[in-house]
Amino acid sequence: MLSARELPWKRTVIALLLFGTAFGYLEAAVVSYLRLLHEPARQRFHPGRPPGDLFPLLTLEQLHGSGAEQRQTLVIEIGREAATILMLAAIALAVAENAGQWAAAFVIAFGSWDLSFYLFLKVLLNWPESLFTWDILFLIPVPWVGPVLAPALVAAAMIGAGTWHLRSEARGTHVHLRTADWAGILSGAIVIVVSFAIDYRNIMAGGMPHSFPWLLFTLGLLMGIGGYARAARRTPNSPREMK
Repeated sequence: MLSARELPWKRTVIALLLFGTAFGYLEAAVVSYLRLLHEPARQRFHPGRPPGDLFPLLTLEQLHGSGAEQRQTLVIEIGREAATILMLAAIALAVAENAGQWAAAFVIAFGSWDLSFYLFLKVLLNWPESLFTWDILFLIPVPWVGPVLAPALVAAAMIGAGTWHLRSEARGTHVHLRTADWAGILSGAIVIVVSFAIDYRNIMAGGMPHSFPWLLFTLGLLMGIGGYARAARRTPNSPREMK
């Protein structure tokens, strides 16, 4: 039997996972349309390039030379990415009672959205070919790129940490993040972003991605996971153990 305190957090996690999954399908559908829209311009500048290949990207000069429609699409795409983050943050705010719960709900929604996005792209476009296929992850403020496996690992870690946090909150065994814990989490996040964006000049110039900095990425992921795990290990197993 579920206790009265356990049921709400499980319902919340399920709702966030369902929202993220549905949102992931929506995102995959939009990307499917965008690829069809941009394909003529890509073939113009890169004839013979297989349709499923995202790289090399069109440079800003090539994009401006492709007509007003292509330029407008880039602006709309950047706005769509910002709106995506806002929507994920909003659904997290709707189910949270404090800042910690909001962060936990956000990373669950974000992680499930990201994983389902790739799942539905595979269903709709039979892409990516493998977990090591390169993708454009984000455009703000510069292009982030990396093999699909990298954001998938981050998404899985997000879902795990967020679920653990909401479970602990519901049981009254709050995970208290100290300054050192936050430093580890935020520093890890920055290192991960750097690993994705480190090649942005080459990508924006129309080059093919260089080798992905797996060591840097892994360091950032371990820093982030370690920062939260430290705090979780200090958390008592039950409220009676709290001092």
